[in-house]
Amino acid sequence: MDFGLTGKVAMVAGASKGLGYATAKALAGEGAIVALASRDTAAIEKAAADITRETGGTVVPSTVDVRDAAAITAWASSVEQAHGGIDLLYANAGGPPAGTALDFDDGAWQEAFELLLLSTIRMCRAAVPSMRRRGGGAIIVATSSTVKEPLGNLALSNVMRAGVSAFAKTLASELAPDRIRVNQLMPGRIDTDRLRHLDEVNAKRLGTTPEEQKARTIASIPLGRYGTPDEFGKAAAFLFSDAASYITGASLQVDGGLIRGVL
Repeated sequence: MDFGLTGKVAMVAGASKGLGYATAKALAGEGAIVALASRDTAAIEKAAADITRETGGTVVPSTVDVRDAAAITAWASSVEQAHGGIDLLYANAGGPPAGTALDFDDGAWQEAFELLLLSTIRMCRAAVPSMRRRGGGAIIVATSSTVKEPLGNLALSNVMRAGVSAFAKTLASELAPDRIRVNQLMPGRIDTDRLRHLDEVNAKRLGTTPEEQKARTIASIPLGRYGTPDEFGKAAAFLFSDAASYITGASLQVDGGLIRGVL
């Protein structure tokens, strides 16, 4: 199937590794022009080189800390100037520290708010004007299966990602008249550095090994394994594509059946 992404201009945040990298790779493989961002200059330049080598696509790296409003605005402006506009946005950021709800002081909650929720709002605010001028576009916000089933020891992420989810649903209704679709992707247990780190944290907390923690988690997943980043990236490419042209305000679970809820 031709996803209709050839020549589309995409901004992908948090793209030096993990799910952002997988999304950028999938889009580049479908012919999109992909502007990558991460706060780590060396890592994002390596990611761009790797994706270019693997896909042959046009991939442009930028150093952007998504907690910095001015940096986000400058990134969007540079992409629009270089490529004529913005069609797609993957709003994404790294995860905050693990811990329980009362572990954190006001500063930690504020940092998590700026990292996850405010960064998403700022990225959308920066990209949407160009999408409107282009006559439409698509936005995917990265959340987590935890917006439906909060996980223990991930209080900051549970709370802030739920806010991101509510923002995406609100924005989808507001932008529909502009032919800009807004959806959220909710990964379950995808085999990334972040998940491996969380397995180590939880293993230490529970007095077990990371291998035993992973096995316990896999036992709760109907498909019986962790997902791969490439599987997540393909789901993102679909939601961005013309094949999903009548999908907005939706929440797509990429979780191997982990979430048991009907809705």
